[in-house]
Amino acid sequence: MDRSRRWCTVFAFCCLVSPVWVHSFAQQANAQADSRFKIEVQVNRVLVPVVVRDKEGHFVGDLKQSDFDVFSNNKLQGMTGFSVQRHVETESSGGSGGGGVAQQQPVSADTLPDRITVFLFDDLHLSPEDLAHARVAAATVLARALTGTAMAAVVSTSGRVNTGLTRDVKKLQDAVAKLQPEGLYHVDGMECPNISYYEADLIENKHDPVAVQDANQKFANCDPAIAQPALVGVGSNSNTAANQVDSAAIRALSLGRQDVQVTYAAIAQFVKRMAMLPGQRTLILVSPGFLDIERESVDAESRIIDLAVRSGVTISALDARGLYTTILTASQRAPLLSGMSLQTNLDFNRSEMKLAENPMEELADGTGGTFFHNSNDLGAGFRGLTEVPEYVYVLEFSLDKTKPDGAYHRLKVKVDRTGLQIQARRGYFAPKVKKVKK
Repeated sequence: MDRSRRWCTVFAFCCLVSPVWVHSFAQQANAQADSRFKIEVQVNRVLVPVVVRDKEGHFVGDLKQSDFDVFSNNKLQGMTGFSVQRHVETESSGGSGGGGVAQQQPVSADTLPDRITVFLFDDLHLSPEDLAHARVAAATVLARALTGTAMAAVVSTSGRVNTGLTRDVKKLQDAVAKLQPEGLYHVDGMECPNISYYEADLIENKHDPVAVQDANQKFANCDPAIAQPALVGVGSNSNTAANQVDSAAIRALSLGRQDVQVTYAAIAQFVKRMAMLPGQRTLILVSPGFLDIERESVDAESRIIDLAVRSGVTISALDARGLYTTILTASQRAPLLSGMSLQTNLDFNRSEMKLAENPMEELADGTGGTFFHNSNDLGAGFRGLTEVPEYVYVLEFSLDKTKPDGAYHRLKVKVDRTGLQIQARRGYFAPKVKKVKK
């Protein structure tokens, strides 16, 4: 077996074991978060990929290290490294204009790919409607990822769909057709009170009085043991309401944490596997977004960015919701949701849907990828994401003088040239010194 067949077989095998891996998380619901998800990266420097475009959207490739300044928490950093990664679009690897793909000769199975694209469909969060639209759009453009010697794979965050690397367009299209929503970590809509992960975070972590009052109101509306909603939190009903609301919030918070941890673990595992492969490597995340509103999940996102940058893997993302609306759906707008509770939950839903974009945008910005959103033309989105930036600048600075407190540091990159659009990593977590038990 030659080297080409060996690495293809290894990648396919690693992908195929992921259903067992993902469901093992579900069986360990009470385990600590750090035991479920670890990416061991020794960070003594920060890599900041930067993509620069002109006003017309063309990539700019003639900048030098002296043209860049990078700031961490508004403090100018001295760069310890600078490089330019260039991807040359050759005749064999480029598609034809529009939605078509140029004709090409069959590629030998022994030929190493010059480009690898992994389409990761987030079936843990995709709704039936969003998945249907994404499925149609993806099926028409998958061939663009297979021009020249390129290979591709279709996988899912749940692990239920997995093609391994292939040059067979029909195999990819068949896999996309088999995708189904897998809502493993969603709160039961019949819960009393029904509290989302977003609202649970407001209640348990931020002690938001509006969220607490709303949860009490919803409990009064759905529990017949409380005759009058006005009595919630007063007199004999006080302990009942407080206990029930707290219990529901803790359950929702636990499910939300599991959900984002499993999602990030899936992304991280595919990035790790892609790191060992040849050629230009791009992971395209197709998702409606998800919430990383707690410290441990934001930390996980930062570690994935570090891992991807160090591994030379670009992450791009497509918001499968298209031009979405923030109004409550029929299932969310239950008869028990009325009055002030209705308005409050409209506000919560609006904020939650906006925040769900953040992980996709930050993963793309932080690795030199592209984030496609706010458009119903998902076909154009897929076509754009299968193309990689012609130039990616990688800036490096040391953390030797940074306090190892584990704090989040916001990044800002400036270019000493006017009229340019900059896409760069937004931040990172400083390393934290672990205390040694004596």
